[in-house]
Amino acid sequence: MKKFLRSVLSLGLALALALTAAGCSNADKGSEAGGTEGEAGEQAPVPAAAEGEKIVNVGVTDSLGGVNPFVIDQTEINKYAVGLMFLPLVELDKDLNFQNMLADSITTEDNINFVVHIDEAATWSDGTPVTAADLEYTVRRLASPVVNNTTLMLYAFEGIGDDGFVEAGAESVSGIQIIDDKTVQFTSKYPMALTTFENTYARYLHTMPKHVLEKYSEEELLTADWFNNPDVISGPFFLMEYDNNHYISYAANADYWKGAPKIDKLNIRIVDASQIYAGLQSGEIDITHHTMTAVPQEDFESIEALENVDTVYGTPITNQSAFIQTANIPDARVRQALVYAIDRQQLVDQLLKGHGEVVDGFLSSASPFFDESIEPIGYDPEKAKALLEEAGWDGSQTLRFYVNSGDNTFVNGAQVLVAQWAAVGIKVEVQTVDLSTLMSIAGSTDYDIMAVQYTYAPVDPYPDVSWLLAGEGSWTGYASDEINEALAGTQNTSDVEEIKNLYSIVDKKVQEDVPMFSAYIISAQGAVSRRLSGAQPSAYGFFNNVQNWDVAE
Repeated sequence: MKKFLRSVLSLGLALALALTAAGCSNADKGSEAGGTEGEAGEQAPVPAAAEGEKIVNVGVTDSLGGVNPFVIDQTEINKYAVGLMFLPLVELDKDLNFQNMLADSITTEDNINFVVHIDEAATWSDGTPVTAADLEYTVRRLASPVVNNTTLMLYAFEGIGDDGFVEAGAESVSGIQIIDDKTVQFTSKYPMALTTFENTYARYLHTMPKHVLEKYSEEELLTADWFNNPDVISGPFFLMEYDNNHYISYAANADYWKGAPKIDKLNIRIVDASQIYAGLQSGEIDITHHTMTAVPQEDFESIEALENVDTVYGTPITNQSAFIQTANIPDARVRQALVYAIDRQQLVDQLLKGHGEVVDGFLSSASPFFDESIEPIGYDPEKAKALLEEAGWDGSQTLRFYVNSGDNTFVNGAQVLVAQWAAVGIKVEVQTVDLSTLMSIAGSTDYDIMAVQYTYAPVDPYPDVSWLLAGEGSWTGYASDEINEALAGTQNTSDVEEIKNLYSIVDKKVQEDVPMFSAYIISAQGAVSRRLSGAQPSAYGFFNNVQNWDVAE
């Protein structure tokens, strides 16, 4: 189970890390077939629209890893790039409800067996029905040791080894059973909440056409050129061409079973964060995404002032989390003092220009399980001093505080924290390192405090919270039987109030023992051109009904 949770950690960060580095350049990634080498953010021409064609440009600041669903990781841009062609089973909408995409229902009676029914109307672009055989084939190939996809944690299901794989060439998996032409049953090795199944698996399983791909060996699935220009899809757009660091270009699927898109072409333009404002101003960018687009804080007001776009601030979901290695700071009173000593509301007002909130624990007000009765620890330097004196803190120790150098906003915020800690007698030294180094340090647990942006899925924080509070070796080194019991309880019920009460136990205990604290929760800025209808920036559900997007004539 802990192995499962450790792997989930990388997915939890995928969304959060898209928001870091506001104003910094993207990582340079090599191009796959069909693309060319280049630095992320450099301007490169996207394929032009013919006269009279309707085209929409989505501006993002993430670089594309790939478009082959069998080998990509589950970062947001990869997920959406694939999802426009091959629908996930379900997707969250902007209100954090699960919306059916390829499936029309997912049910469970025992939190062990999950029954997925594919929409009766779902068809491939060549007119062939999408079937249970397609879904079963996709999952079985994802579990192949030859394909070697390690990001979906498929070892949660019966018949799949603890390494996440079946035998090479396996023709069946006991935990993935076809019930009829449109129904597949997944059987888990341990109790799992329906929301965990939906959020961790159903949102990331992109069903592939078995009748097209079964001619390829498992080895060939890794490199087949078909994935660069697939001619049979279930989604609203065909991939036309792409450059990993500059653009992804799509053309409408006129035979999309949910309705032909109203626009002819869609481009995802990959640019540097500093180019978002100019792109919106000129009309070269029509819309941004709340997590794939890192809008620099210093550009917020300028974008708000543009006459050709509307700005949309998202619900607060991305947590500027500070993890305390409790083995190094074992006294909870000292950890409490760290929070009492800082003015978190000041950080929200000054660094985020008010677009955020202060909470204690893991859940933000965006979560249906958020307990509004939990009052965050307030700014009280005298209380901090009293706690330190009670704990026998002599002020001689210097704490090591590691921060992501690419997160310019929090690099500045960290200096505020250091000054406020110094004012109560806690010496802290900030170490700014790049994200890759920060993750290595986090894994080594060789730090006192470590901060990074982290999004805990509002509808399913369980996997991330379980790992982060998993005791020795976790980012906090902290464990609590009370928390573990509450978390386990969330996997055995679907009652919202009961789950809310269980997560409230977790957040209250975290507030008491402070293995981590939230510096603030970010409400991201998005923008959309006034010529575009049917589309709105959001963290979730952005492309759910992209077939209804339209532009003014």
